[in-house]
Amino acid sequence: MKFDNIRLLVNDFDRSYSFYSETLGLKATWGKPGENYASFDVGSSSALALFRAELMNVAISTQENARAGTLQDKMAIVIEVDDVDDTYAKLKSKGVLFLNEPKDMQVWGIRVVHLRDPENNLIELFSGLKNV
Repeated sequence: MKFDNIRLLVNDFDRSYSFYSETLGLKATWGKPGENYASFDVGSSSALALFRAELMNVAISTQENARAGTLQDKMAIVIEVDDVDDTYAKLKSKGVLFLNEPKDMQVWGIRVVHLRDPENNLIELFSGLKNV
């Protein structure tokens, strides 16, 4: 077996396509608006990772919601960027709403910020800490 990709199952294909291609600036490697499938170059080989949900809840400040059973993200799209603060400023100028502001996660060794795509999928943008 060889892992290939994680596929997001979206309801508004064109809106999601626009978000990933135009807003985030990912290059489409297959597909276009109006179609049913698209893939994007994320700059690395395929990857699958597991992470404790309660730690992500702390990172995006949703631990109370999770305890109440009202919100529990089941996955996160994690994208490495050169500079989290610069990317945050650029996306914010495009009208992207963030869940938090960029912050250092010393234990993780990264600087992160979180947002959601048009289908409410959690996205983490990160860059390595310069002093680690």
